[in-house]
Amino acid sequence: MTTNHLKPAILVVEDEALIRMAAADTLEDLGFSPYEACDASEALSLLSSHPEIELIFTDVNMPGAMDGVALARRACQQRPGLGVIVTSAKERVGLVPGGGTFLPKPYRPQQLAEALKRNISRH
Repeated sequence: MTTNHLKPAILVVEDEALIRMAAADTLEDLGFSPYEACDASEALSLLSSHPEIELIFTDVNMPGAMDGVALARRACQQRPGLGVIVTSAKERVGLVPGGGTFLPKPYRPQQLAEALKRNISRH
């Protein structure tokens, strides 16, 4: 993972390594600086130590005590104004915390780019 703080920083939270790495690669291709976490605990730690993160892009289904929706809710409490995109192949999320966006899997890079633009430009 390379980070360039001149690019908007995005935190990708996905327990499946190949999907997480593919999402991070897509983010880099789109001009973003990705951080990666495999679960909610690691994500909250990264959010605490990296104030440059502007948006969290999280899967709903993850191992551990907190799913992606609960993680997004907690992240928005800790960092008001944080952008949020929640994704899932199996379930539709009603109200995304922080007024964010739900992006159903599978998504195309262009769909992710549009969701990122909507959620980062709100800040």
